[in-house]
Amino acid sequence: MSRPLFWKLCGPLALGTLALVWVVTFLGAETEQKMSFIAEHHQQTLKQWGETAERLYRAGDEQALSAWLEELQAREDTWAAVVHSDVQPLGGSTLSAQFQEGFRLGRNVEWKIHLYFPENPIMDLTFSDGHTHFLVTLPQRMRPGQYLPQASLFLKIALPLGVLILLTLVIYRLLMGPLRQLELATRQFSEGNLGVRVRGLLGNRNDELTALAETFDKMAERTGERILTQRRLIADLSHELRTPLTRLDMAVSCVEEGIDTQHFLPRIRRECRLMRGLVEDTLTLAWLENENPSLDQECLDLTDLLDSVIEDVRYEYPDHSLSGEWPAQAEISGSSHRALAQAVENVIRNACHYTPVGGNVRVCLHTHEEGYLLNVDDEGPGVPADQLELIFTPFFRTAKARDDRPGGYGLGLALARRQVEATGGWIRAANLSSGSLRISLWFPISRAGRT
Repeated sequence: MSRPLFWKLCGPLALGTLALVWVVTFLGAETEQKMSFIAEHHQQTLKQWGETAERLYRAGDEQALSAWLEELQAREDTWAAVVHSDVQPLGGSTLSAQFQEGFRLGRNVEWKIHLYFPENPIMDLTFSDGHTHFLVTLPQRMRPGQYLPQASLFLKIALPLGVLILLTLVIYRLLMGPLRQLELATRQFSEGNLGVRVRGLLGNRNDELTALAETFDKMAERTGERILTQRRLIADLSHELRTPLTRLDMAVSCVEEGIDTQHFLPRIRRECRLMRGLVEDTLTLAWLENENPSLDQECLDLTDLLDSVIEDVRYEYPDHSLSGEWPAQAEISGSSHRALAQAVENVIRNACHYTPVGGNVRVCLHTHEEGYLLNVDDEGPGVPADQLELIFTPFFRTAKARDDRPGGYGLGLALARRQVEATGGWIRAANLSSGSLRISLWFPISRAGRT
């Protein structure tokens, strides 16, 4: 499984850790190296002391030399002396050329000083004869590494802390940028901005956070569509209910006034039945569109279903002829008898509505692409080509439909589409060469493995 965000976080952490170790090691070594030498101006002071001691020694004024040494020791709180070195080889050994040129009893002022040795070293400033030496214990004020504790504190605490804070800021920006966009989009969506999207704001990123943004966008799109669908349904339902309610109110007023009660009571009953059917169909449509329900998984025979539906339609439309052909048996599984029966009945009844009295509605069922295709052909006026898809929209009716069926509401085919799609099939409309309309419904033989 790809984890790009893991590598994005691991990269700065690994590089930051390596950089921190290298910087601390390098700076620590460099700092200790530079702090291990006596400062240049202190070296000059020590050399001046050596020159003064040599001058007094060569002048032969031992009293002046002694006084100067005592004054120096008191002033610097250290030890100082002028001595001779006389190295005698033993056991038949000889002195090397280095010893013949000169011998040191202490450290050269330019040598490296051990910072962790507790005692100050003795510095040796050899006179020009190579055998007389001015020796002085390095005064504490001249000892290098005075700021080593502070430097160590900086390198071991302040610098790592600064690097960790920098890494934290990098990771924080890496994570919080997309999360802030997601938070802002969520707030805007909750305030009614249904068109807000996040993925486009994240640029070329491609990690788990962009996957989260894409998931949010899909959720927002689906939720927005459902909200808009509900709003349209409520608005359309309110509009469609207004007319029957007006007629019902007028009929009730006439009954209350005693005007032709026997005439208006059936009208009241009819309007109540129409409104009940309208509300029930609208609620069913809203349930199918918004809930994406998992319908009953049943095995059924489409031939038996067709026989039952056609028998009911023939009873309702005795002046129409229903013909066609279908197999003796057409079994499907994982479907819903109730949903398919309602969908097929709505389509056939719709065909009968637009077929003139005495006309024929042809129903044909045959196998097609791992399923069954049901074609329902009427002898009506057809539908304009640009409205073939719109007739499956809730409450949509063509101008011809509004003239021929003023009592219709345009929910039948919309319900049929949602019911067929809920069982894994599809429904389409097309005009025939004769000018009439064909509604085609396809049902899968089995919904196993289908989405």
